Amino acid sequence: MTLWTAAEAAEATKGRTTADWEATGVSIDTRTLQPGDLFVALKAARDGHDFVAQALEKGAGAALVSYIPEGVSEDAPLLIVDDVQAGLEALGQAARQRCAARVVGVTGSVGKTSTKEMLASILETQGKTHASVASYNNHWGVPLTLARMPRDTEFAVIEIGMNHPGEIAPLARQAQPHVGLVTTVAAVHLEAFENVAGIAREKAAIFDGLTPGGAAIVNADIEHADILRACARDRDAKVVDFGRDARDYTLTDVAQGPNSVQAHGVADGKVISFDVQSAGTHFAMNALGALAACVEMGVDLDQAIAGLRRWSPVKGRGVREVIALSTGGQIELLDDSYNANPTSMEAALDVLAASAGKRKIAFLGDMKELGAQEQAMHAAMADVTAMAQIDRVHCIGPLMRALHDALPEDKRGLWTETSAHVAARLPELIRDGDTVLAKGSLSMALACIVDGLRKMGQGGALE
Repeated sequence: MTLWTAAEAAEATKGRTTADWEATGVSIDTRTLQPGDLFVALKAARDGHDFVAQALEKGAGAALVSYIPEGVSEDAPLLIVDDVQAGLEALGQAARQRCAARVVGVTGSVGKTSTKEMLASILETQGKTHASVASYNNHWGVPLTLARMPRDTEFAVIEIGMNHPGEIAPLARQAQPHVGLVTTVAAVHLEAFENVAGIAREKAAIFDGLTPGGAAIVNADIEHADILRACARDRDAKVVDFGRDARDYTLTDVAQGPNSVQAHGVADGKVISFDVQSAGTHFAMNALGALAACVEMGVDLDQAIAGLRRWSPVKGRGVREVIALSTGGQIELLDDSYNANPTSMEAALDVLAASAGKRKIAFLGDMKELGAQEQAMHAAMADVTAMAQIDRVHCIGPLMRALHDALPEDKRGLWTETSAHVAARLPELIRDGDTVLAKGSLSMALACIVDGLRKMGQGGALE
């Protein structure tokens, strides 16, 4: 199906086309480009113009550029604009305007990607749904997601993130959501903010983009919920609370099983029960927010609860696997290696503590962007409730040295600078019956520990 014609794209971007072309997708990476894609030559770590010729050779329908790159014919299928980033944003805004989809925007310090996936799983049962892939939630990820949106989309889920003040509002205005959901506010990216209240104000900026009569879904349990509510009301949004202390969607009980949780609550006075196909009480809270958002999107609550059963966590974000060891026996792996902050770290340790392993082993990497209190925040992990149930903690990175020093001697495992140093020693650290957690900021590369554990046997995701 044609996503963009040359004429449509040129009108949207006010650019100039060198030929008549059609595109069936939009790509920013030649490694994942599909034939027919419009290749967008963004300037990031590398200048995308250097890859235009390769993209065209791989079958790109056209390329969005600010000049004709060396080695590319003048009659090649190009869309030439003054600025490629601005051109991508214009495409995204045009796609949003031509589409009648109901849109939900998701942000939060923790849980926005898993909640986005929950929303997509539910909404896919109701109509044609388009959602952000991976964690495409920044200044290029949001317009790219919008530019990829087919014109017959009925529901769209847009993830919006930030690292610094002032990033969320312009992205929210591009997305123009009917519903905005803030999963939580926590001490993440503190190096760029004076305090957590500042983070709350930045997260609340998602409501700046709400369409008239839109709804703001707010976690009532967080310390700065009033900041979110006030910002929503300033935009004349309907405010819907969720959480244990919420008036609208109240979580009353969570029963954790080995691979799932069953939650109970009250929604607008109606007693509800719902299942989440992953261990961890924090997933139940994310799911409750997703259910509230879906109802505001026009979905029947019972149908939303049924659709939620289709969700399961993705790689690096809480996936549980059983690995049959080549030496005999097996271990259980909790792969939460994609990212980390104090809130999500404590939640992951809770899941590990509740597991049924003979030993509970944690490989923990540095939590980045925490600001002046980063050493204290790492050391404080030694005092979380779950730590009493964990047998051994291996620490990776200079910041995790603070946790290593704070741990009681009987729990203190290795400390190393890098994940690679630990991965090389896995056979001596792991034995039959262990449940193993890998958790850390993405730059700490705990994925290599996960890969090392998988190489110790034949891994498979739990049913």
